[in-house]
Amino acid sequence: MSEVGAIEVVAGAGIVGDHNFGAKQRYPGQNLTLIEAEEVEAFNARVGKNLVATDPRRNVVTRGVRLNDLVGKTFAIGTATLRGVELCEPCGKLAGYLAGPDMRKADFIREFAHRCGLRADVVESGTIRVGGRLVLKG
Repeated sequence: MSEVGAIEVVAGAGIVGDHNFGAKQRYPGQNLTLIEAEEVEAFNARVGKNLVATDPRRNVVTRGVRLNDLVGKTFAIGTATLRGVELCEPCGKLAGYLAGPDMRKADFIREFAHRCGLRADVVESGTIRVGGRLVLKG
């Protein structure tokens, strides 16, 4: 994972240069993942951790947007159009990276359940840049 200023996304294929780009994506919602910076901050406040917004390993970090409300909705960020597919729930692998010795994996998963982001498909190719606005379509 690395932080970049912009990503190119391709309809049905995901992020150009990502290890999951293209044919490896067999299910809806594998093109792109998003997470709310506020949810990471709230997690930190609840459990006393110091995660940064990029630690949960999602592709795009948002602020000021309720991602759970975007399941089933079409929206644009930059010149790309996306469709929210499902919540991106925390898994044991992510918990293994982030829970640390002072927190059980199960507790990590419980604390981030329904708060760990959104899985989305790219429906129109484009560019997503840092600071880009998320706009609901239709």
